[in-house]
Amino acid sequence: TVLMLFVAAVGSVRADNTPEYTLQCEGIERVYRLHIPENMPENGPLVIVLHGYGNPTPDILNETADRHRFAVCYPQGEKDGTGKTGWNVGYPFQHDMTIDDVEFLTQLVRHLQQKHGFSKQNVFCVGMSNGGEMCYQLAAREPDLFAAVAPVSGLMMEWLYKSDNSTHPVSLFEIHGTDDKISVWEGDPDNKGGWGEYIPVPLAAHFCAAKNRCTLMQTDTVIGKAPNNRTIVKHRFSGGTNDSEVWLYEMIGGGHSWFWDDLDTGDELWKFFSRFLK
Repeated sequence: TVLMLFVAAVGSVRADNTPEYTLQCEGIERVYRLHIPENMPENGPLVIVLHGYGNPTPDILNETADRHRFAVCYPQGEKDGTGKTGWNVGYPFQHDMTIDDVEFLTQLVRHLQQKHGFSKQNVFCVGMSNGGEMCYQLAAREPDLFAAVAPVSGLMMEWLYKSDNSTHPVSLFEIHGTDDKISVWEGDPDNKGGWGEYIPVPLAAHFCAAKNRCTLMQTDTVIGKAPNNRTIVKHRFSGGTNDSEVWLYEMIGGGHSWFWDDLDTGDELWKFFSRFLK
């Protein structure tokens, strides 16, 4: 029974650490979790974390948040016709999904700023996979909302690539495996994977760099953590409008992942985001 009590206590600590809240948006009760570090400064930064398709992970950046003193919010996508939770990014099987997640995330950020006094400028968004697709969409549709976005194993859908005429620069950081079987590095122009047509990952990064009017490009190759010792090619475009930058970490032979086994993903994300703190 002592062990049982301990397990229950650990579970509840985790839940209290990242409590669940709801927010009414477009007549739907939306769910999110929020973690605020104990020593969080007033007017502190906020990072929104968007889960992958059908896969909420409501504490993945908590330790990073505690270390660097930013609030982290984990909103939850709604269920689509297949019964899985996700973000409405225009996949073919989402054709009947009427939810506007850009609107929800905009309202959520405003709500959190109002309720908790988070910074109006220092708001960032990281998204895994389906959440990464949402990052590209947010950068195009609400460029004033986030100081920077970071798709991890994410994609730029072809429809967005062709329709994105926004000119406001948004710094972007993509981490992506070259052997990703789900979000294919080379793109999927013929929709073989069923997610819809999307462009190659390097093209998405170059498109964002060109849109931001970046003038410098630097490439460094490093070796990731043991035991994988993965080769990581870091492409960095800088000198953009309003000092914007675009980074692409090319994880050689990497799959569909957050890449915690190869680097401290949380610290790498914050290293990027913190460059744009105002």
